[in-house]
Amino acid sequence: MFIDNDFPKILGAELYRPHPAYIAEMAVEPVVVHDFTRQPGQTVQLDRYKFWGTPGTKDSRERIADQTIGTANSRNITKEKVLVVLKEYTGPADPGDPTQPSTFKIARETLVTAQRMLLDTGNLNMFHQSIGSLTLLDDYRRWRDRVFIDELSKAEANGQASGTQGGYFFPGGKTKDSSNRIAYTATEYTANIQQFSVRTDLLTVVKDLRKRNVPSFADGLYRCVCDPTFMMHLRRDPDFREIARYAGNPGQGMYMANPMMPNNASFYMGPQAGQAYFLAGEPVMPTGVQFEGVKFYESTNFPSKNVTTSFAGTGGTYASQEVAQGYFFGPQAIGVGIGGPNAQVLINNNDDFSRFIILIWQLYAGFEALNKDFVTTAFSYVSDDGDI
Repeated sequence: MFIDNDFPKILGAELYRPHPAYIAEMAVEPVVVHDFTRQPGQTVQLDRYKFWGTPGTKDSRERIADQTIGTANSRNITKEKVLVVLKEYTGPADPGDPTQPSTFKIARETLVTAQRMLLDTGNLNMFHQSIGSLTLLDDYRRWRDRVFIDELSKAEANGQASGTQGGYFFPGGKTKDSSNRIAYTATEYTANIQQFSVRTDLLTVVKDLRKRNVPSFADGLYRCVCDPTFMMHLRRDPDFREIARYAGNPGQGMYMANPMMPNNASFYMGPQAGQAYFLAGEPVMPTGVQFEGVKFYESTNFPSKNVTTSFAGTGGTYASQEVAQGYFFGPQAIGVGIGGPNAQVLINNNDDFSRFIILIWQLYAGFEALNKDFVTTAFSYVSDDGDI
């Protein structure tokens, strides 16, 4: 009875728990609409709010005593309806071809032994470890984390980021040519201009986010999810390295009124610093590294990316060059529509004469980049001249 009814529910509940290895969704804080009645092929409506524009001057808003305001110029709240089509997603996938579905199989004898252990000890973490179900959970979390990274990456199609639109940013403010190529001179390459700089590039990205009125998160900061190489390039700057020496941020939770706490000291200090718990071993979710108005989160779940580039000027030889990635954004950048029962674990009754338990995870959902102007996709070339 436990195997048929309770086990999928116990395992399914773990799908909702965060894990410190996959932080993209936590950092993005997506707009989520859940309609239990919707099925794959149907739509869920998300709202994309738009600003009215320039506020005018102080004098332009002044009203005199005998002036009639009236209703002739009434304006509605400006928003666009974004219809997200729900699709069915399942896992795991075939290791050789991620487009092909697969299943997770557990020997029934192994599961029964784990059940006895759970009843004896009450240790749910030990139960999952003994049957290997954390593999299925990791597959779901890894896939979902990549989905949010991929949605952020869509802002690159906007063109070059500026003070008026979101888009891509290459070190030194380089612009793609008509063939989507980037060129640096040999002098720029020797000076490592092709790598993202804290002192020039970061300040430009943050300035443009502010100029195009991208809202900040509740803590007053923007956020960046970046891969380890991008973070390494940031850490080459001595000021950033000094700040990142302590993980987290000053002034959080119980430390808000304590000026003696070192900068970023609360990074791994647990729930009192506003961080999340996780049942399986209860690791602490990272709060990021704060610097120049941005909170940085490091992720190992980025896909590889190459850009056709010349390091000898526009007349030089172009070749495919690997770039590290860092995505800067504000809130409401990504929206998620969810249908049906949300993420769940399903059991297959075709169990080879009750010898195996065969499982998948399933989700009805749609993901959408709601505000591409709220995102800057920054890049930093992995290649350098070897001097640093």
